[in-house]
Amino acid sequence: MTERNYRYSQGVKMWDKYVPFAENTIEQLHKVAQMPFIHSHVAAMPDAHLGIGATVGSVIATKGAVIPAAVGVDLGCGMMALRTTLRADQLPDNLRELRLRLQRAIPLGFQSVQGRYAKGRWKVAPQSTVTRFRPLQDRLDLLIQKHPILERNHAHNQMGTLGGGNHFIEICLDEDDMVWVMLHSGSRGIGNMIGRYFIEKAKEDMRRHFINLPDKDLSYLVEGTENFNDYVEAVEWAQEYAAENRNAMMDIVLRTMREKLPAFQISKEAVNCHHNYISRENHFGANVIVTRKGAIRAREGELGIIPSSMATGSAIVRGLGNADSFCSCSHGSGRVMSRTEAKKMITLEDHKAAVAGVECRTDKDVIDESPAAYKDFDAVMKSQEDLVVVEHRIKQVLNIKG
Repeated sequence: MTERNYRYSQGVKMWDKYVPFAENTIEQLHKVAQMPFIHSHVAAMPDAHLGIGATVGSVIATKGAVIPAAVGVDLGCGMMALRTTLRADQLPDNLRELRLRLQRAIPLGFQSVQGRYAKGRWKVAPQSTVTRFRPLQDRLDLLIQKHPILERNHAHNQMGTLGGGNHFIEICLDEDDMVWVMLHSGSRGIGNMIGRYFIEKAKEDMRRHFINLPDKDLSYLVEGTENFNDYVEAVEWAQEYAAENRNAMMDIVLRTMREKLPAFQISKEAVNCHHNYISRENHFGANVIVTRKGAIRAREGELGIIPSSMATGSAIVRGLGNADSFCSCSHGSGRVMSRTEAKKMITLEDHKAAVAGVECRTDKDVIDESPAAYKDFDAVMKSQEDLVVVEHRIKQVLNIKG
């Protein structure tokens, strides 16, 4: 029997055995656990750190209400990974040209490329991404009819684009020197817009009904109301969009690789999984809404991806179905420094040394993503040995940040 790694405190089960949480993180978890519609407890994964309203790395089961800020604004953000039949010795000695080709092939962050894309979106979306978006269009149109502000987005020409922040594309090697392709992205601008819009709707509801909260970002929508129904529909739409966005990017990455590398096939798909999302599930004898903000589902036998920093590597895991975690695990290492702190504390020389051996950007604009800004990955994984088992450890040799 695997030893339990969590401790219980004021309605929160915390997997912090080898990665102690900051005091402000624990305080935030306790505030969430006090909300009257929380079911059973709040689960905090080992990568937990302070977030807006709810903690990043928390799993929250609710009955009769949902907290939009507990889902966040990067709706449907998640991971996708594929193992190829390529071996390490089939990759070029210098991966810079491949990285630059991939960076030209996919819109990144807020960068523009003359004639191809502007501020991270296609100027003219390729037919493959248009085709992927088409089944989503009708449902988006219905949402826009009810909430016209959502029309101010670029959903149709952001399909197949990476975004910025901690989103990335990587080529990795596993323990057998087999080549993997992995990427991390979400629902882009439209998901951000949906998240922010309904967070404000929840705050309006609280003001209208004179409901006082320990934190205004814990404002919630009550099940059965129009705002609740529209929010759930919009989030579920954004989650589907995010999954298709990852599929579209993976197609472009593989096509670009095939132009320069020996012929290869896909030998294993890990998963295309969300880690910022809501889901209707049954836990501890009740049908509930589960919010995972920086956590992935880890039901028994279910494959998942836990990435780390841009030079530390990642884990392909198989869930153990731990009921106390609501069948969940961490979505990464978790930050130990805010982006602002990282830019102050980490020098460019430190960053270059930390990513040595990885073909990646080494400019000042990615310092906030440097490995030192994240928790120790081995400690994070050790803290959740009762949640998942590791199937593969993969290490990046090429990293692209938005």
